[in-house]
Amino acid sequence: MADVKTGPNPLFLREEELRQAMELLFFAYRDFTAVPDKILSKYGFGRAHRRVIYFVERYPGITVSELLGILQITKQSLSRVLSQLVREGFIVQHPGERDRRQRRLELTEKGRALEHELSENQRQLIARAYREAGAEAVEGFRQVMLGIMEEPDRQRFERREGQRSGGRR
Repeated sequence: MADVKTGPNPLFLREEELRQAMELLFFAYRDFTAVPDKILSKYGFGRAHRRVIYFVERYPGITVSELLGILQITKQSLSRVLSQLVREGFIVQHPGERDRRQRRLELTEKGRALEHELSENQRQLIARAYREAGAEAVEGFRQVMLGIMEEPDRQRFERREGQRSGGRR
């Protein structure tokens, strides 16, 4: 007997399913950040420090203005966090090659060690969830997350996909 496709199922768009998705995101984020939060507290750091450390590791040489664009926080907020990370030896700043006023950021060895410690549990959580869910669910998750993001950030991931398939990264 042939499998009859009836089209998209509108049941997943009911209020209860939408509320459940919001709750799932809340609990997942709580558990995703629990271990890093404990590590950060040992240094007197918060989640803003975590985000800065993560993105400086992910994009070595990122400029302060690029980081502001990603984090979407005020210069004052970033300055407070960044100053502390620089002062305590987790991040170094270098002037830009073409524009000396530009500040390019990199993690120090100490910063890389902290970033690895903060990320290890999170990588394990994601790897376990991905293994349990399977490839189709992983792609579905990726599509849902991209759908939640604003367009400029979606483009960031489309560029990365193009770079990967083009052999450059």
